[in-house]
Amino acid sequence: MAVHAHPDDESSKGAATTAKYVAEGASVMVVSCTGGERGDILNEKLLGNASIERDLAQVRRDEMARAAEILGVQHTWLGFVDSGLPEGDPLPPLPEGCFALEPVHVTAEALVRVIREFRPHVITTYDENGGYPHPDHIMTHTVSMAAFHAAGDPTAFPHAGEPWQPQKVYYSGWSAKRIGALHEAMEAEGLESPYQDWVERMRQRPEREMFTAVPCAEFFSVRDDALRAHATQVDPDGFWFQIPLELQQRVHPTEDWELAVSLVEPSFPEDDLFAGLRDLDLEVVCRQAPERDTDGEVVAVHRSTPPPPVDADGDGVDDARQTDDVEDEITELEGHRDADGEHSSDEQAS
Repeated sequence: MAVHAHPDDESSKGAATTAKYVAEGASVMVVSCTGGERGDILNEKLLGNASIERDLAQVRRDEMARAAEILGVQHTWLGFVDSGLPEGDPLPPLPEGCFALEPVHVTAEALVRVIREFRPHVITTYDENGGYPHPDHIMTHTVSMAAFHAAGDPTAFPHAGEPWQPQKVYYSGWSAKRIGALHEAMEAEGLESPYQDWVERMRQRPEREMFTAVPCAEFFSVRDDALRAHATQVDPDGFWFQIPLELQQRVHPTEDWELAVSLVEPSFPEDDLFAGLRDLDLEVVCRQAPERDTDGEVVAVHRSTPPPPVDADGDGVDDARQTDDVEDEITELEGHRDADGEHSSDEQAS
């Protein structure tokens, strides 16, 4: 089960891994926590299209359906409303009723219902900083971990279905090793690298524990097709497609993951999200209530260690969680800032 904040996230984060497992016969459920209602049209080729602007929310739902078809996944909407990205000094409050302001017990119960119905063995989501500091991405992490904690507990949300305990949680992420390798390969080929700024900025950040690399190069084209399906959000001639596919497949033929929690003993490095699970009777194992510590937390044999906070500007807030004045290449790429680093609109894209 891949839990994402907005439609298009499932195609830009771990999509080749998703397509690989679908091709191998696995069932994959993509959960979109919000509908991306506060998004903008990021593809300049579609700006001014009155039919799209009139009902962008429905257009994004249609795009999501097409992407799910390409990836071969099942898909469900968790049903919450996009929070947008707060802007200004001081920051304005988030919109009333948005996903990031919902009580965690409400959002977690909704996800627990999906977990207990679909019964995944592995969940993928974002790290504690959301992968990048968007309120919905941070909330997606919080909700995913709360649901993982509650799904196997028969006393938690008893009306949300029979307990089912997934065995592993992975965080998707931007591997510094991958970005660096592709950047160097582009320069070696005499090509302009789109990652010039990324490489410099990533040197300033603590490395995350990404010891799982899933070989999936043959599915990079499926990933790209799924991403292009989100036509309002992705320029088919833009950033995502600037590195030749052959070069990507040759230089870094994997997608990289951080094993956040595992109830089975890991053996690093891994090349499979199901490592340690394939020989288990998971119908039995996942129905068993997990052992819990004195605080009620699920006892795991592995938990990743978040990197220490960085507060370069001295404001007392971890830079990785900043949502204002953030010089962040991913935020720029996903539409929250224009190329000059300025805010691009009042309601920013998801």
